[in-house]
Amino acid sequence: MSGANKSRGATWIEALTAGADPVAGYPASVRVVDAEVAGSPCRYLAVLPDPAHPYPRVRHGEVGLIEGWSLARAVHEVVAADRGAPARAIVAVVDVSSQAYGRREEAFGIHQALAGAAAAYASARLAGHPVIGLLVGRAMSGAFLAHGYQANRLIALDDEGVLVHAMGQAAAARVTLRSVDELQRLAAAVPPTAYDIRSYASLGLLWQLLEVHDAGRPDAHDLGLVRDALAAAWRDIRSDPQPDLRCRLGGVNRQATSRVRERLAALW
Repeated sequence: MSGANKSRGATWIEALTAGADPVAGYPASVRVVDAEVAGSPCRYLAVLPDPAHPYPRVRHGEVGLIEGWSLARAVHEVVAADRGAPARAIVAVVDVSSQAYGRREEAFGIHQALAGAAAAYASARLAGHPVIGLLVGRAMSGAFLAHGYQANRLIALDDEGVLVHAMGQAAAARVTLRSVDELQRLAAAVPPTAYDIRSYASLGLLWQLLEVHDAGRPDAHDLGLVRDALAAAWRDIRSDPQPDLRCRLGGVNRQATSRVRERLAALW
């Protein structure tokens, strides 16, 4: 994949790792590259489109059976290799359009594959590995839950092509018995129903939102900005004694959630 046909995930993982060779033994749809962040060893992971994929439902950057288990293996390898040594950072470069929807995926246990990937990221975070999610494109549905959402810190590019939601608009319209236009009007008043990254940021889930010149074709300024943000996130995680996700609470549009958690904690 090259030039204009390259996905954002492929573009950014290649740029951030200075074109380093991928780790061997992984499918074309999962790019695993060992490089650096903040001058320290780091493993970068991305899910990429693969037009020749044996599962047709995952040829456009979706996360399917092979992708879920491959992500889990790539993360567990780092955790196992670093036992008794400094824990490497893990950066999930996120540009995933959806989980794979298909009869074969359901029959062969896609829920287990994606849960395995999510559990691997969570295990790495709890074991002291700084895990950073970098949203450069779409972060949709179960694909984002499996790849990136379990990070200590989430960083996103402030760009209209960076979208986050539980499902695509057409699917959401069918489920809610609304039109896409109605959903778009609803999103203007109810941020959790929106797709744009600024609405997502208002929920308090992002650590940083970065303004870049071109999210699809980053220049030297964009690359430097993202590298600096990754390094700052790495240092922030290292200085934080808590490996949980409490840093995501307190967003402008998540005050009720915070109050409920406080009440439950007090009662407990």
